[in-house]
Amino acid sequence: MKRRVPVSLGVGGAFLLALSLIALSVPWLPLTPPEMQEVARQFESPSWSHPFGLGENGTDVLSQALWGARLSLGVGFSSVVVSALIGLTLGSMAGYFGGRIDRAVSRLTDLLYAFPGLLLVVALAAVLGPSVRNMVIVLATTSWAGYARLVRGVTLGLREREYVQAARAVGATDVRILVRHVWPNLLAPLFVQMTFGLASAILTESSLSFLGLGAPPGSPSWGQLLNTGREVISSASHVVAFPGLMLVLTVLGLNLLGDGLRDRFDPKFR
Repeated sequence: MKRRVPVSLGVGGAFLLALSLIALSVPWLPLTPPEMQEVARQFESPSWSHPFGLGENGTDVLSQALWGARLSLGVGFSSVVVSALIGLTLGSMAGYFGGRIDRAVSRLTDLLYAFPGLLLVVALAAVLGPSVRNMVIVLATTSWAGYARLVRGVTLGLREREYVQAARAVGATDVRILVRHVWPNLLAPLFVQMTFGLASAILTESSLSFLGLGAPPGSPSWGQLLNTGREVISSASHVVAFPGLMLVLTVLGLNLLGDGLRDRFDPKFR
């Protein structure tokens, strides 16, 4: 019987693809430069020439929101890939070899989980300073433990499978077994976790930028736009409404995509 694609997978995937294409093509779109200022028209309401209106110092909110999508997706994808690679490596080693390696990785993940997540992120961001590179470092450093725990748990079951035992019996090295027989079977749950992790990373990046600890001052960012608009929300709500709506839709789309991937790959949810 042919499997039906979950609706959430189609909707979430289509939204993420569209947003990614827009973010990649932003430099070539006919937009007002995000740094261009028209101070005399500060906080002007939406119009045909500026569909999202103008923000602080007369900057175009649409342009800044789309450039902010490029920044958020770039930071989110980079941090998720780095943290997933760290988690895949450490988690698979802990689950496959066990013993001291397993205990060391488990204690390290327990240490990270002992700190409140957002508090740890804010503390590291404050120490490193506001920059895009530092945001990726902070997010990857604080989020790899979840991937490691997931991978370790799945690897504990995979290492007892017949094909792994057969590969070990014919003399295959541990590295070859991990790369050829264990890692391919980890990709499905790992991709699901990465989808939810991307939504969390984008939210965290926006939170750091809102607090002034994320993107450098002057960089187009959803968090900075929300921070700018909070003081004029009663008189110029468009400065908050449009970037906030884009943030909400992005996180919603990623969560739908994650639910769809989980329904697709996990037999318990079919």
